[in-house]
Amino acid sequence: MPFQQGSARTRQRTVLLVGMVVLLAALVLAVVLASVLTHGKQEVSPRMMKWKDRGTTKNLQEVILGRCYSYVMARYPELGDKDCLKIWESLKHAFIYKNPCNITSEDYQPLMELASHPIPCNKSLFWSKTNDLAHRYTKSNQNFLTLEDTLLGYMADRISWCGDPSAPGINYESCPKRSECESNPSSVFWKMASKMFAEAACGVVQVMLNGSVEAGAFRSSSIFGSIEIFNLNPDKVSAVHIWLMHDIGGPQSESCSGHSIKRLKSILEDRNFKIICEDNYRPVQLLQCVHNPDHTDCRLCTNTT
Repeated sequence: MPFQQGSARTRQRTVLLVGMVVLLAALVLAVVLASVLTHGKQEVSPRMMKWKDRGTTKNLQEVILGRCYSYVMARYPELGDKDCLKIWESLKHAFIYKNPCNITSEDYQPLMELASHPIPCNKSLFWSKTNDLAHRYTKSNQNFLTLEDTLLGYMADRISWCGDPSAPGINYESCPKRSECESNPSSVFWKMASKMFAEAACGVVQVMLNGSVEAGAFRSSSIFGSIEIFNLNPDKVSAVHIWLMHDIGGPQSESCSGHSIKRLKSILEDRNFKIICEDNYRPVQLLQCVHNPDHTDCRLCTNTT
Protein backbone atom coordinates (compact mmCIF):
# COMPACT_ATOMS: atom_id res chain seq x y z
CA MET A 1 0.00 0.00 0.00
CA PRO A 2 2.78 2.56 0.83
CA PHE A 3 4.42 1.58 -2.44
CA GLN A 4 1.26 2.36 -4.39
CA GLN A 5 0.92 5.77 -2.67
CA GLY A 6 4.55 6.55 -3.57
CA SER A 7 3.89 5.65 -7.20
CA ALA A 8 0.86 7.97 -7.29
CA ARG A 9 2.86 10.86 -5.92
CA THR A 10 5.57 10.17 -8.48
CA ARG A 11 3.02 10.22 -11.30
CA GLN A 12 1.59 13.51 -10.02
CA ARG A 13 5.04 15.08 -9.89
CA THR A 14 5.79 13.82 -13.38
CA VAL A 15 2.55 15.27 -14.77
CA LEU A 16 3.23 18.59 -13.02
CA LEU A 17 6.79 18.72 -14.35
CA VAL A 18 5.65 17.94 -17.89
CA GLY A 19 3.00 20.69 -17.63
CA MET A 20 5.62 23.22 -16.52
CA VAL A 21 7.91 22.21 -19.38
CA VAL A 22 5.06 22.64 -21.89
CA LEU A 23 4.17 26.04 -20.40
CA LEU A 24 7.80 27.17 -20.54
CA ALA A 25 8.11 26.05 -24.14
CA ALA A 26 4.97 28.01 -25.02
CA LEU A 27 6.38 31.13 -23.38
CA VAL A 28 9.68 30.76 -25.28
CA LEU A 29 7.77 30.29 -28.53
CA ALA A 30 5.71 33.43 -27.83
CA VAL A 31 8.87 35.47 -27.18
CA VAL A 32 10.48 34.20 -30.39
CA LEU A 33 7.36 35.01 -32.44
CA ALA A 34 7.15 38.49 -30.94
CA SER A 35 10.79 39.10 -31.78
CA VAL A 36 10.29 37.94 -35.38
CA LEU A 37 7.20 40.09 -35.81
CA THR A 38 8.91 43.15 -34.31
CA HIS A 39 11.96 42.66 -36.50
CA GLY A 40 9.71 42.35 -39.52
CA LYS A 41 8.00 45.63 -38.67
CA GLN A 42 11.34 47.39 -38.42
CA GLU A 43 12.30 46.17 -41.85
CA VAL A 44 9.14 47.54 -43.47
CA SER A 45 9.02 50.82 -41.49
CA PRO A 46 8.79 53.97 -43.68
CA ARG A 47 12.04 55.39 -44.95
CA MET A 48 12.98 59.04 -45.30
CA MET A 49 11.30 60.76 -48.26
CA LYS A 50 13.65 61.63 -51.13
CA TRP A 51 13.66 65.10 -52.70
CA LYS A 52 15.70 67.07 -55.24
CA ASP A 53 17.13 69.84 -53.04
CA ARG A 54 19.89 69.68 -50.43
CA GLY A 55 18.97 68.30 -47.02
CA THR A 56 18.85 69.98 -43.63
CA THR A 57 22.02 71.88 -42.75
CA LYS A 58 24.25 69.82 -40.47
CA ASN A 59 24.29 70.96 -36.83
CA LEU A 60 21.21 73.07 -37.52
CA GLN A 61 20.51 73.72 -33.83
CA GLU A 62 24.03 74.99 -33.17
CA VAL A 63 23.95 77.19 -36.31
CA ILE A 64 20.60 78.79 -35.40
CA LEU A 65 21.54 79.34 -31.76
CA GLY A 66 24.97 80.72 -32.67
CA ARG A 67 23.53 83.19 -35.16
CA CYS A 68 20.76 84.21 -32.78
CA TYR A 69 23.13 84.89 -29.88
CA SER A 70 25.53 86.74 -32.20
CA TYR A 71 22.71 88.96 -33.46
CA VAL A 72 21.12 89.87 -30.13
CA MET A 73 24.27 90.01 -28.02
CA ALA A 74 26.89 91.48 -30.40
CA ARG A 75 25.18 93.18 -33.35
CA TYR A 76 22.02 94.55 -31.75
CA PRO A 77 22.35 94.35 -27.94
CA GLU A 78 19.13 96.36 -27.62
CA LEU A 79 17.39 93.09 -28.61
CA GLY A 80 19.03 91.20 -25.75
CA ASP A 81 15.66 90.25 -24.32
CA LYS A 82 15.10 87.78 -27.18
CA ASP A 83 15.09 84.17 -25.95
CA CYS A 84 17.22 82.27 -28.49
CA LEU A 85 16.41 78.86 -26.98
CA LYS A 86 12.68 79.49 -27.34
CA ILE A 87 13.25 80.76 -30.88
CA TRP A 88 15.10 77.54 -31.79
CA GLU A 89 12.41 75.34 -30.21
CA SER A 90 9.72 77.25 -32.10
CA LEU A 91 11.54 76.76 -35.41
CA LYS A 92 12.08 73.06 -34.72
CA HIS A 93 8.45 72.46 -33.81
CA ALA A 94 7.37 74.13 -37.04
CA PHE A 95 8.77 71.30 -39.20
CA ILE A 96 10.07 68.30 -37.20
CA TYR A 97 8.25 64.99 -37.85
CA LYS A 98 6.03 66.74 -40.45
CA ASN A 99 5.58 66.01 -44.13
CA PRO A 100 7.70 68.77 -45.74
CA CYS A 101 5.03 69.43 -48.35
CA ASN A 102 2.30 70.19 -45.80
CA ILE A 103 3.79 73.15 -43.90
CA THR A 104 1.41 76.02 -43.11
CA SER A 105 1.75 79.62 -41.97
CA GLU A 106 0.28 78.56 -38.62
CA ASP A 107 3.32 76.33 -38.08
CA TYR A 108 5.60 79.39 -38.18
CA GLN A 109 3.39 81.95 -36.46
CA PRO A 110 4.90 81.43 -32.96
CA LEU A 111 8.42 81.83 -34.41
CA MET A 112 7.48 85.05 -36.21
CA GLU A 113 6.13 86.53 -32.99
CA LEU A 114 9.17 85.51 -30.94
CA ALA A 115 11.76 86.84 -33.40
CA SER A 116 10.06 90.00 -34.70
CA HIS A 117 11.50 93.43 -33.91
CA PRO A 118 10.91 97.01 -35.13
CA ILE A 119 12.52 98.25 -38.37
CA PRO A 120 13.60 101.93 -38.24
CA CYS A 121 11.88 104.21 -40.77
CA ASN A 122 13.72 104.95 -44.06
CA LYS A 123 15.98 101.90 -43.61
CA SER A 124 14.12 99.09 -45.41
CA LEU A 125 15.87 97.84 -48.54
CA PHE A 126 14.07 95.32 -50.75
CA TRP A 127 15.81 93.52 -53.61
CA SER A 128 15.23 91.20 -56.54
CA LYS A 129 17.97 89.56 -58.61
CA THR A 130 20.56 91.68 -56.76
CA ASN A 131 21.21 89.41 -53.78
CA ASP A 132 24.98 89.78 -53.54
CA LEU A 133 25.09 93.51 -54.37
CA ALA A 134 22.29 94.43 -51.94
CA HIS A 135 23.97 92.66 -49.06
CA ARG A 136 27.41 94.04 -49.86
CA TYR A 137 25.82 97.46 -49.72
CA THR A 138 24.11 96.98 -46.34
CA LYS A 139 27.36 95.62 -44.92
CA SER A 140 29.15 98.80 -45.99
CA ASN A 141 26.28 101.16 -45.17
CA GLN A 142 24.52 100.56 -41.86
CA ASN A 143 21.76 103.02 -42.84
CA PHE A 144 19.87 100.27 -44.65
CA LEU A 145 18.51 96.82 -43.74
CA THR A 146 17.47 93.96 -46.01
CA LEU A 147 15.31 91.10 -44.75
CA GLU A 148 18.52 89.10 -44.26
CA ASP A 149 19.77 91.83 -41.91
CA THR A 150 16.82 91.25 -39.54
CA LEU A 151 16.98 88.57 -36.84
CA LEU A 152 14.75 86.14 -38.75
CA GLY A 153 16.63 86.56 -42.02
CA TYR A 154 20.06 86.53 -40.40
CA MET A 155 19.37 83.20 -38.69
CA ALA A 156 17.96 81.50 -41.79
CA ASP A 157 20.12 82.96 -44.57
CA ARG A 158 21.65 80.31 -46.87
CA ILE A 159 20.67 77.34 -44.70
CA SER A 160 18.17 74.55 -45.32
CA TRP A 161 15.82 72.51 -43.15
CA CYS A 162 12.91 70.08 -43.49
CA GLY A 163 11.25 67.34 -41.51
CA ASP A 164 10.02 63.80 -42.17
CA PRO A 165 7.27 61.70 -40.55
CA SER A 166 9.78 58.93 -39.74
CA ALA A 167 12.48 59.05 -37.05
CA PRO A 168 14.51 61.13 -36.28
CA GLY A 169 11.98 63.60 -37.70
CA ILE A 170 14.56 65.72 -39.58
CA ASN A 171 15.75 64.90 -43.10
CA TYR A 172 19.48 65.59 -43.46
CA GLU A 173 19.69 63.96 -46.91
CA SER A 174 17.26 65.96 -49.04
CA CYS A 175 14.50 68.58 -48.90
CA PRO A 176 11.85 69.48 -51.50
CA LYS A 177 12.38 72.21 -54.05
CA ARG A 178 9.66 74.78 -54.60
CA SER A 179 8.94 73.07 -57.94
CA GLU A 180 8.21 69.81 -56.10
CA CYS A 181 5.75 71.36 -53.67
CA GLU A 182 4.83 74.93 -52.83
CA SER A 183 4.21 74.44 -49.11
CA ASN A 184 7.73 73.33 -48.17
CA PRO A 185 9.43 74.60 -44.97
CA SER A 186 11.77 77.07 -46.69
CA SER A 187 9.20 78.65 -49.03
CA VAL A 188 6.59 79.11 -46.32
CA PHE A 189 9.17 80.60 -43.94
CA TRP A 190 10.53 83.16 -46.42
CA LYS A 191 7.07 84.18 -47.60
CA MET A 192 5.98 84.85 -44.02
CA ALA A 193 9.21 86.64 -43.11
CA SER A 194 9.00 88.76 -46.30
CA LYS A 195 5.40 89.70 -45.56
CA MET A 196 6.30 90.73 -42.02
CA PHE A 197 9.33 92.74 -43.24
CA ALA A 198 7.16 94.66 -45.73
CA GLU A 199 4.46 95.33 -43.13
CA ALA A 200 7.07 96.81 -40.78
CA ALA A 201 8.48 99.24 -43.39
CA CYS A 202 7.90 102.96 -42.91
CA GLY A 203 9.08 106.26 -44.37
CA VAL A 204 10.98 106.04 -47.67
CA VAL A 205 11.70 102.47 -48.70
CA GLN A 206 14.31 101.38 -51.25
CA VAL A 207 14.19 98.53 -53.76
CA MET A 208 17.28 97.43 -55.68
CA LEU A 209 16.53 95.77 -59.04
CA ASN A 210 18.78 94.36 -61.77
CA GLY A 211 18.55 96.25 -65.06
CA SER A 212 20.86 93.77 -66.80
CA VAL A 213 18.34 90.91 -66.64
CA GLU A 214 17.04 90.30 -70.16
CA ALA A 215 13.60 89.18 -68.99
CA GLY A 216 13.04 92.46 -67.13
CA ALA A 217 14.07 94.01 -63.83
CA PHE A 218 10.66 93.61 -62.19
CA ARG A 219 9.04 90.19 -62.07
CA SER A 220 5.51 89.68 -60.74
CA SER A 221 6.44 86.15 -59.66
CA SER A 222 9.32 87.25 -57.41
CA ILE A 223 8.98 87.56 -53.63
CA PHE A 224 9.11 91.33 -54.02
CA GLY A 225 6.58 91.34 -56.87
CA SER A 226 4.11 88.89 -55.37
CA ILE A 227 4.35 89.48 -51.61
CA GLU A 228 6.38 92.45 -50.42
CA ILE A 229 4.96 95.10 -52.76
CA PHE A 230 1.39 94.25 -51.70
CA ASN A 231 2.16 94.33 -47.98
CA LEU A 232 3.72 97.79 -47.94
CA ASN A 233 1.38 100.06 -45.98
CA PRO A 234 0.53 103.33 -47.83
CA ASP A 235 -0.30 104.91 -44.48
CA LYS A 236 3.24 104.23 -43.22
CA VAL A 237 5.38 104.37 -46.39
CA SER A 238 5.80 107.86 -47.87
CA ALA A 239 7.73 106.90 -51.05
CA VAL A 240 9.34 104.00 -52.90
CA HIS A 241 12.82 104.71 -54.24
CA ILE A 242 13.80 102.30 -57.05
CA TRP A 243 17.51 101.75 -57.62
CA LEU A 244 17.88 100.17 -61.06
CA MET A 245 21.40 98.78 -61.17
CA HIS A 246 23.30 97.47 -64.20
CA ASP A 247 26.24 95.08 -64.09
CA ILE A 248 29.55 96.88 -64.67
CA GLY A 249 30.31 96.26 -68.30
CA GLY A 250 27.16 94.20 -68.61
CA PRO A 251 24.07 94.72 -70.77
CA GLN A 252 21.70 97.55 -69.95
CA SER A 253 18.55 95.63 -70.74
CA GLU A 254 16.22 98.05 -69.02
CA SER A 255 16.17 101.61 -67.71
CA CYS A 256 13.74 103.48 -65.46
CA SER A 257 11.53 103.94 -68.53
CA GLY A 258 11.55 100.22 -69.35
CA HIS A 259 8.51 97.99 -69.77
CA SER A 260 8.71 96.07 -66.48
CA ILE A 261 9.52 99.22 -64.48
CA LYS A 262 6.42 100.86 -65.99
CA ARG A 263 4.43 97.86 -64.74
CA LEU A 264 5.95 98.26 -61.26
CA LYS A 265 5.20 101.98 -61.23
CA SER A 266 1.60 101.29 -62.21
CA ILE A 267 1.15 98.87 -59.30
CA LEU A 268 2.68 101.36 -56.88
CA GLU A 269 0.62 104.25 -58.21
CA ASP A 270 -2.57 102.22 -57.84
CA ARG A 271 -1.64 101.80 -54.17
CA ASN A 272 -1.01 105.55 -53.79
CA PHE A 273 2.76 105.44 -53.36
CA LYS A 274 5.08 108.21 -54.47
CA ILE A 275 7.75 106.75 -56.77
CA ILE A 276 11.36 107.74 -57.48
CA CYS A 277 13.44 105.72 -59.95
CA GLU A 278 17.15 106.17 -60.47
CA ASP A 279 19.39 104.38 -62.95
CA ASN A 280 22.66 103.17 -61.38
CA TYR A 281 22.31 104.80 -57.96
CA ARG A 282 25.81 106.18 -57.54
CA PRO A 283 26.64 105.01 -53.97
CA VAL A 284 25.82 101.43 -55.00
CA GLN A 285 27.64 101.75 -58.32
CA LEU A 286 30.79 102.88 -56.50
CA LEU A 287 30.62 99.64 -54.54
CA GLN A 288 30.39 97.72 -57.82
CA CYS A 289 33.45 99.64 -59.01
CA VAL A 290 35.60 98.30 -56.16
CA HIS A 291 35.98 95.16 -58.30
CA ASN A 292 36.22 97.08 -61.61
CA PRO A 293 38.01 100.34 -60.79
CA ASP A 294 39.42 100.90 -64.28
CA HIS A 295 36.21 100.26 -66.21
CA THR A 296 34.76 103.22 -68.14
CA ASP A 297 31.51 102.89 -66.16
CA CYS A 298 33.52 103.62 -63.02
CA ARG A 299 35.18 106.87 -64.04
CA LEU A 300 34.09 109.71 -61.79
CA CYS A 301 34.70 112.28 -64.50
CA THR A 302 36.00 112.52 -68.03
CA ASN A 303 38.50 114.92 -69.58
CA THR A 304 36.80 117.45 -71.81
CA THR A 305 39.96 119.36 -72.77
